[in-house]
Amino acid sequence: MLKTKSFEIPKELVWNAFKLVKANKGAAGVDGQSLKDFESNLGNNLYRIWNRMSSGSYFPPPVKAVSIPKKSGGERILGVPTVSDRVAQMVVKLVFEPKVEPHFHEDSYGYRPGRSAHQAIAVTRKRCWWHDWVLEFDIKGLFDNIDHGLLMKAVRHHVDCKWVLLYIERWLTAPMQSQDGCLTERKKGTPQGGVVSPLLANLFLHYAFDRWMATHFPKLPFCRYADDGLVHCRSLKQAHYIKARLAKRMQECCLELHPEKTKIAYCKDVQRQQQYETIQFDFLGYTFRPRRSKDRYGRVFVNFTPGISRTASKAIRQTVRGWRLQLKSEKSIEDLGKMFRSKIGGWLNYYCKFYPSGFYPVARHLNWALVRWATRKFKKLRGHKTRARVWLSKIAKGQPWLFPHWETGFLP
Repeated sequence: MLKTKSFEIPKELVWNAFKLVKANKGAAGVDGQSLKDFESNLGNNLYRIWNRMSSGSYFPPPVKAVSIPKKSGGERILGVPTVSDRVAQMVVKLVFEPKVEPHFHEDSYGYRPGRSAHQAIAVTRKRCWWHDWVLEFDIKGLFDNIDHGLLMKAVRHHVDCKWVLLYIERWLTAPMQSQDGCLTERKKGTPQGGVVSPLLANLFLHYAFDRWMATHFPKLPFCRYADDGLVHCRSLKQAHYIKARLAKRMQECCLELHPEKTKIAYCKDVQRQQQYETIQFDFLGYTFRPRRSKDRYGRVFVNFTPGISRTASKAIRQTVRGWRLQLKSEKSIEDLGKMFRSKIGGWLNYYCKFYPSGFYPVARHLNWALVRWATRKFKKLRGHKTRARVWLSKIAKGQPWLFPHWETGFLP
């Protein structure tokens, strides 16, 4: 008699999971195995994952602790799973996500199929025109502090598949391994960097915040992108009340509002002229604040609208400085365009969606970096930055396709 598996998991599901993991790329985990290494023995590696998951004997290895800098300063710890574990997590995600996605709130935008940060920014911009006050909130260390008991209660509410429940519980308690090899036991949280973690975080906040808001304050619009959120209020008094109630609600869910990143802002514009200390807030790399704008008739007025934030602008300039273009004098201008076109294009696509003129300081920094490169590359331009800028300007006008910011009009 043939021995049957404990769980029926189609092999095709594992193959589809691998294709998605490969598309997402990513670094090696604690075993040091890269995607390329994994593919060198792809058939056996995928069979091993399927066999262990189907028999119930799959136990996730520790996740690799990796520190990355935050745009606002400090560091964030990511938990990087191995390639095999990312495939296993993707298998579960492919089954679990369709179960919970239809239940999520329409104003939840983070880590969801068919949803984007630009959509969240667009709806927030419109609501700022209609509501005078905004409560901006940030949940302190969301991924590190999610209560496992409350989370699994939510998971069980939406799925009864035994192997999905089994492996989610095992991933939640998989230890974190630091660079020195030390293992840290985890009794709360879900590692930021895991494939299934964003979905679990969304599910947790669906009940901790989204459903709570819809039940207790159904007339107040909100927007949430992962652990960053906004509530639009009609008055300052109401905003303070919501802030106090939300802080209490987060405590009930074993979470905490970030004291420095949670604040109340007044949406000041040409028609709203009250005096208030805070008249701007940051959301998803954009700063919402009063800005000079033009209507369709060319008339100038003050509008409350988003543009690239100072924090994002500073982070981009730091990245450009890290390229050290002045030391790449062996490269041609065409070489530099090929090397950095994709990165610059990504910045433009994201940060120029709203109030594109706000990107000008970043583009100017890019152009001056190219000017410095030119003064090192060409003897006739050494010590002559003005002459180098004129030379670069001619190149930009004649070959604007070399760099995406030139194509969009940000010329030297």
